[in-house]
Amino acid sequence: MSNTKSKLTQLKEMTTVVADTGDFDAIAQYSPEDATTNPSLLLKAAQMPAYRGLVDSIVSTTMNGRQSSNEQLADCMDRLAVGFGEKILEQIPGRVSTEVDARLSFDANASIAKARHLINLYEQAGIGRERVLIKMASTWEGIRAAEQLEKEGINCNLTLLFNFTQAVAAADAGAFLISPFVGRILDWYKNSTGLTEYEPADDPGVQSVTRIYNYYKQTGYNTVVMGASFRNTEEITELAGCDRLTISPQLLQALDDDYGTLERRLDPADTGSTIHYSLGGESGFRFELNQDAMATEKMAEGIRGFVADQMKLETWLKDLD
Repeated sequence: MSNTKSKLTQLKEMTTVVADTGDFDAIAQYSPEDATTNPSLLLKAAQMPAYRGLVDSIVSTTMNGRQSSNEQLADCMDRLAVGFGEKILEQIPGRVSTEVDARLSFDANASIAKARHLINLYEQAGIGRERVLIKMASTWEGIRAAEQLEKEGINCNLTLLFNFTQAVAAADAGAFLISPFVGRILDWYKNSTGLTEYEPADDPGVQSVTRIYNYYKQTGYNTVVMGASFRNTEEITELAGCDRLTISPQLLQALDDDYGTLERRLDPADTGSTIHYSLGGESGFRFELNQDAMATEKMAEGIRGFVADQMKLETWLKDLD
């Protein structure tokens, strides 16, 4: 059965769609509400010929020759992230997520300082903090940093979130938004079980986000649930109705080409059986995360990956100088 509306259009009627890319043209094409970036996406976008002028301008104003100091390089990286954020905000009505250096994932105070600096750079450019989300890993330290920043009116996106404990701790800390990673959870289960095919409703990443969403709605948490890291359109359609979904340009296109009927799957008025959970303190958080092999492994892998791409981008920028 076909519709006059694509699945992307139907999805936008029940979920805030976010573009998971640093490519301005892709963002403009799909008209999302918000956009997210990370070091991996910035590395890819910065090397595109279309954005070379932006990169060269930032490098020329922050770096002084090949012997640039670590401080200059850090400043260049921050200004590049904000520079891309500025351009992205020209294409969208909502917010852009800008990530704190992943090497600070286990240092709450340094993460807070970096977040304040990024917000200051945005404000110097005339962009209010209400249009920016500061993105940090959902470590204990990242969650504590978000707790402080939220009190200062700096909204946060807690990313690399893989399990229920992280999600509840983030909401309890007052984080504006979480980004549970659907596809990476599926990757882990495929690799660990040898089962290569899952029915969409049985996808462990979909089930994780569904449980988090339902618990938030049952308990009255205001933290936004934004599913992320999708491997296929079926994962997205199974989460139709989620507060937000951040989607790559390739999957946005696939949804836009599909004129089938899209049914709402998540609904604050229908959250199923009551979910009982008691959140502990730091030791409980660390123990529960340790007991979850998937979450422990995927968060560590994600932080390492973001650090590696951050360092690749730094090397590339130094070579440009």
